[in-house]
Parts: sequence; C-alpha cells; structure tokens
Amino acid sequence: MAPITRILLTVFTVITVIMGVGVYLSVRDRETPAVAQAQTEDAGQLIREDSHRLNTVPGSDVTFVEFLDFECEACRAAFPLVEQLRSQYGDRVNFVVRYFPIQSHFNAERAARAVESAAQQGKFEPMYKKMYQTQSEWGEQKTPADAIFRGFATEVGLDMAKFDAVYNDPATVARINLDVADGKALGVEGTPTIFLDGKRLKFRSYSDLSTAVEQALQK
Repeated sequence: MAPITRILLTVFTVITVIMGVGVYLSVRDRETPAVAQAQTEDAGQLIREDSHRLNTVPGSDVTFVEFLDFECEACRAAFPLVEQLRSQYGDRVNFVVRYFPIQSHFNAERAARAVESAAQQGKFEPMYKKMYQTQSEWGEQKTPADAIFRGFATEVGLDMAKFDAVYNDPATVARINLDVADGKALGVEGTPTIFLDGKRLKFRSYSDLSTAVEQALQK
C-alpha cells in the first residue's frame, strides 16, 4: 500500500471514530438527566410521589401495591381479582400500580411505555385495562408491538403527537426503570408481586386477597 494511501486511510478512520464518539455523546447528553435521576434516587421505596394510583382514599392507611408486567400471563390472571378487590374495597383501600417489565418479555417495556404515555394524558386506567384485555393479541411474540399500542392509544382518545413524544422519550424508560429498581430493592423477582401495608402478600385465590385486606382494615 502506498504511503499516501495509508495516510488517507488513517485519517478516514480517525474521522469516523470521532464522529461516532460525537454521536454517542450527543445521545448520552440527551438522556443524562432522566437516567441520572433514576440512578441517583434511593431505590427501595414502595410508593413514590408519582406512582400511579387506581384510587385514593383520604384518611385510609391501608394500601395495596402491585408490581406488574403487562405481558405476564399471571398478571393477566390476577387482574380480575384486583378489579374485584377494588369494587369491594375501593372506598376503604388505596390501590397503587408499579411497573416491573420482565426482560424476557419482548414487548413488556413497550407496553409499560404505552401505558405511561397514556397516563401523561390522564388516561392511565383505560390503557392499563386495555393491555390486559388484549394481551393475547400481542403478548408472547418476538415482534415489536409499537403499531398495536399506537392503535390502542387512538382507541382511548389520546393526542397521538403527545403519545409518540412520551413513548419515545428516554425519560419514560427512566421512570419505568426506577419502578423496577424499587421493586428489586424490595425483593421483587417476578410478577405479580403484591404488598399490603408494606408487607409482601402471598395468595392463590381471591379469598386469600380479601382475607388479607379485611385483616388490614381491622388493625
């Protein structure tokens, strides 16, 4: 190889590397505030100020917190039980939802981002329910369900420009990851994991859940 050719090749390689680093730094700088916030806040909080509440009962100290994965079949099976609990105890018990998408579930994080995007427009609960009602349509697949989730957003009446902005915002992923970090610090390993008044609740049936709630209300 001629000297001039080697020089030109070296210069080209250096420029390519510099451009790549520049792109990386640009993306990193854009994501830093949200990511840094998720990493620096103390993990292990059961409920945060921005945690999503299905209902709030002023004066009630009894709180039901569920860490969930919208692609999890066990979470879908638990969903009607939680809805029944809300129907029976919604006037006496606070119900809180935390995200905990499992990495092996291909669309779980996407589903959480879609629900969070809806939440930013005051439509958390409609989208939360929509995910479980349609899980068989998009769950357990290895193809992105972005278009399906956009369709859900249209169905629940969201502003699609705002939906897309939040769905693709690194801050949304950081917010979900903070829920996950809290869950892991609290010992959550799978979903659904439920805490009642700060204590992890084991259950196999609606009776187990309602009995635990009744006991909590009597304290």
